[in-house]
Amino acid sequence: MSEVLSAAWTERFGEDVTTEETFGGLAVGVPPPVWVEALTFARDGLECGFFDWLTGVDELDDGFAVVTHLYSLERRHHLLVRTRVPREAPVLPTATGVYRGAAWHERETFEMFGVVFEGHPDLKPLLLPDGFEGNPLRKDFVLAARVAKPWPGAKEPGESGHGAPSRRRVRPPGVPDDWGPNA
Repeated sequence: MSEVLSAAWTERFGEDVTTEETFGGLAVGVPPPVWVEALTFARDGLECGFFDWLTGVDELDDGFAVVTHLYSLERRHHLLVRTRVPREAPVLPTATGVYRGAAWHERETFEMFGVVFEGHPDLKPLLLPDGFEGNPLRKDFVLAARVAKPWPGAKEPGESGHGAPSRRRVRPPGVPDDWGPNA
């Protein structure tokens, strides 16, 4: 089935797409300018009428990947459609015209990663408290709670107050060296 789907994508978009077989389906990479066209093709041409989810992935210097999972109830195949937007200008056309269910997911991705979905009918914060600044799922976002109190993660020998003294202190992930009380 993946070969047939892969051939359909290549026939429709040519060299603009990449395809890769994944566990249980096919992953298709498309450039941002054809994002909505690709989702429309998945829905209408490949019968992927079931929109499951959409999210972002912070790929640091490579920008942000935006990934959506679609499913065909008729043909029983899974499809991941993904694109990448630059970190400096993370903007992508909204998918809400193709899949109405994308509205909530795009709002969450906007809030957590800062990816702007142009044309979204109501792109406003969804989960975070009013006045929250920043995008907490970006890898460069420093969580203040990790700076304010000791890291509750894996303990080194001796940190529990029993046994030998600690060999080294473990800094929480995502906290710069110049932050905190020991800076």
